[in-house]
Amino acid sequence: MSAPLYSWGRFPRSPQRGHSCVWLDDLPEHLDRVIGDHRSSLPYGNGRSYGDSCLAASDQVLHMRSLDRLIEADWATGVIKVEAGITLAEVLAVAIPQGWFLPVTPGTQFATVGGAIANDVHGKNHHVRGTFGRHVLSFGLLRHGQPELTCAPDSNAPLFSASIGGLGLTGIIHWAQIQLIPIRASQIDTSTVRFANLAEFFALSAELDDHHEYSVAWIDCLAKGADTGRGVFIVGDHAQYGSLEVGQRKKLSVPLTPPVSLINRLSLSAFNNLYWRAHPSQRTRGRSAYEPFFYPLDRILHWNRIYGRRGFQQYQCVVPQASAAPAMAELLRAIADAGQGSFLAVLKRCGDLRSPGLLSFPMSGTSLALDFPQSEQLENVVFPRLDDIVRAAGGRLYPAKDAHMSGADFRQAYPAWERLEALRDPSLMSRFWSRVIL
Repeated sequence: MSAPLYSWGRFPRSPQRGHSCVWLDDLPEHLDRVIGDHRSSLPYGNGRSYGDSCLAASDQVLHMRSLDRLIEADWATGVIKVEAGITLAEVLAVAIPQGWFLPVTPGTQFATVGGAIANDVHGKNHHVRGTFGRHVLSFGLLRHGQPELTCAPDSNAPLFSASIGGLGLTGIIHWAQIQLIPIRASQIDTSTVRFANLAEFFALSAELDDHHEYSVAWIDCLAKGADTGRGVFIVGDHAQYGSLEVGQRKKLSVPLTPPVSLINRLSLSAFNNLYWRAHPSQRTRGRSAYEPFFYPLDRILHWNRIYGRRGFQQYQCVVPQASAAPAMAELLRAIADAGQGSFLAVLKRCGDLRSPGLLSFPMSGTSLALDFPQSEQLENVVFPRLDDIVRAAGGRLYPAKDAHMSGADFRQAYPAWERLEALRDPSLMSRFWSRVIL
C-alpha cells in the first residue's frame, strides 16, 4: 500500500489513501470503482493545499498526479492543453524555452494545474491579470455516472464557473487548455526597498503597483508600535533581454520532522530583524532568476516539517480597500501581541479584475498571508481575534489555506456557495465542505 497523503499544513492530521490512475481513458472506470467501494471521494493533486479542502470526507482520494502529460501545444499562440496532474514547474520546463510563461502563478510551482483551477489561485500580478481561472480556455470534467463534459465560457458555462475555485467538488478536472503569456527572457527585473511601517506600504503600493507586472511585500509580523507593518517591498517585470533558462537551483531539504516547532518568538524575532536590515533603504534595481522571485520556499523541500509534528495553519485573508489600512494595522497588532507567525508573511494589494469562478477568493483590497504553528492558543485565542477583525472589515478567508473557518463566516463571505452546492457532484465531498456547509 502506498504511503498516506496529507494536506501541506498537516492539520487536521487526516491521512488519505490515494487511488492513482495512469491514463485518461481509464479515468471513468477508475472513478466508478473508487466510488463503488467508498461511496465518496475527492480529486487530490500534489498536496499543496494547506488545510482540509484537499481531504476527502471518506479519506479516499483520487490521486491525479500520475496524469502529468502535455497533450498538445501551439507555440505560435501560447495555447497549451495538459493533463490536470501536471505541475506548474513541469509546464514551465516546456514553456520557457519556447518563450512563454504562466499568466498567473501562486507561491509554489509544485501545485498541479488541476489544483490551480480548483482553487483559482492568484499571484503577485493579481492587480494586472486577475486569477488563474481568467486564463483557462476550457477543461474536461468527469462527473460520476455521467458522460465526460467539455467546459468553457460558452459550453457548459454554469459548470465552468462553478469548477473554477470549486475546490474539486463539481467533478474531476482531467485536462485543461490554458493561454500562456509571451516572454523574451526568464529573468525578472526587480526594484526593492524596505519600508518603516504600514502607511509606507500603502504609499508604495499606490505609487508602484500600476507600473509593474508583479508586486508584493514581506512583512515583519512581530514589529510593534511605530514599526508596525514594517517590511520589504518588491516589484518586478519580465526582463526584455536575457536567456530562456529553466530553473536549475539546487534544492535543500528538511530531512525529518522535529517533535516541536522550530518557529518560535526567539527564532522569528532574530530572523525578521536580520532580514529587514539586510534590504536597502533606498530603491535598488536588480535582476533575479524566476524561481527565487516567485517561489522562494520551493528551494527547501519538505519545509513544512519545520513546524513539528503538530503541523501548522496558514491564515490568509483579504479585506476591501476601503477598510484595508485600519484592518491590516489591527491584524498586525494582534499577531505581534500573540508573538506567533512565520518567516514569510506576505502583504499585497489585489486588483478589481473579476474571476469567472463562483467562489474565487481575491477581491479588490489587500491580502495578508502567514503561517502559525498549530496550538490550542491559536485555535482558542489568536484566530478568533483575527476572524473578528476580518469579519468587521467585510473581508474573507481563503478556503485553499483554511482549516478553521466557521460555516457562518464562509456562507457570509461566499454567498454563491448555494449555486456550487446545487452543481456539486454528489459523489465528491471534502472535509472542508462537510465542515462549513453540512
